[in-house]
Amino acid sequence: MRGSVKAIILLPLLFVAACDGREESAIDNLANGANATQVENNVRAEAMAVMEPLNPPAPGTPGGLPDDRTPLEEGAIDPGSGQGAAQVVQGYFALLEEKRFEDAQDLWNPTGAIGQQDDAHFVARFRGFSEIHANIGAPTEPEGAAGSLYVSVPVQIYGRLAANGKPWYALRQAILRRVNDVPGSTAEQRRWHIESFGPYTPPTVDAADNAAQATQSVSPTDGMAAKR
Repeated sequence: MRGSVKAIILLPLLFVAACDGREESAIDNLANGANATQVENNVRAEAMAVMEPLNPPAPGTPGGLPDDRTPLEEGAIDPGSGQGAAQVVQGYFALLEEKRFEDAQDLWNPTGAIGQQDDAHFVARFRGFSEIHANIGAPTEPEGAAGSLYVSVPVQIYGRLAANGKPWYALRQAILRRVNDVPGSTAEQRRWHIESFGPYTPPTVDAADNAAQATQSVSPTDGMAAKR
């Protein structure tokens, strides 16, 4: 039974490799008793080599991050700053890349719906992707509300669909929250947590700045740029 399951898993990969006959050698290797896992890994590597490369839109273009050329601050980053929040988002997608889903879920607000999901349901959110990556943009300045601080971080998510290996791109916006530095708050409460992901919304600018920034703005309708 285990061998047949491996063969079923291999079928989509063999279909991708079929264009140049490499599926024949994979089937021969299986028939001759080769390790099924090793054969699957070999076929997967060969199939990935012929897939369309991931090429997320460049900054300042539709589907790309804002073309923000503000120099990054040098030195240690204050974990309670906006840059500290952006580091949390960067770490989140690094964990998703490594498929460390439980660790990634720990970066969500533990009292929110996603933070409280059971492991199986959280992992299921990413079942449709064979790989996930992200480019992180410049965060907003923290803003206070009701004893909490909020930061918005633009995120360009890109990956590959598990079903057919096609590239997938989306421009999103992460909202992070932490408790303000008030007496009685705990270190955990003062740490940035992810509250939500939603469509990217460009920051509002003063009318006097519109002309200068018009060429750099990204329309909210550029939320997703799918390559086909």
